[in-house]
Amino acid sequence: MSTVILFNKPFGVLSQFTPESDHAALDTFGFPPGVYAAGRLDHDSEGALLLTDNGKLIKKLLDPKFEHPRTYLAQVDGQITEEAVRKLARGVDIKGYHTKPCKAEIAEEPDWLWPRNPPVRFRANIPTSWVRLTLIEGKNRQVRHMTAAVGFPTLRLIRVQIGKIPLGNLKPGEWCVITDKVI
Repeated sequence: MSTVILFNKPFGVLSQFTPESDHAALDTFGFPPGVYAAGRLDHDSEGALLLTDNGKLIKKLLDPKFEHPRTYLAQVDGQITEEAVRKLARGVDIKGYHTKPCKAEIAEEPDWLWPRNPPVRFRANIPTSWVRLTLIEGKNRQVRHMTAAVGFPTLRLIRVQIGKIPLGNLKPGEWCVITDKVI
């Protein structure tokens, strides 16, 4: 039986076990030996990250042909519009690539949200808003490129679900062992 861990990756932490460029890494969170990240979240993104010792599971989670869904909450610069959300849902052109259609909807700031350290910049004259996106592909910094392409740059990005596995009430830096049967 393989080990599968759901981790709430904090802002500023790399999705690898070796620190670099003054960024903390996964080596400081007490994971059992032999597990590796099944995917990535950039150091400036937060939320759900799976770790496992099962190489076949990692391949399945990362292989685009399985269209494994990942859900994100993005805080964006400005008041996002229904038209921008429709464009996101249809797919947008980023770096010479047209993204696959996705689920996109305007969202409220969640009441369970933890404060980020450092905080997202605040500008009194420019509001922020939230959008929920569920993607079945994972290009590098895709959500950030997508929201920027429709005129609403991402300020904060939190992955809240991987497949059927919600982040739940894990706080940043917390993790729990889950069964690979839920994936």
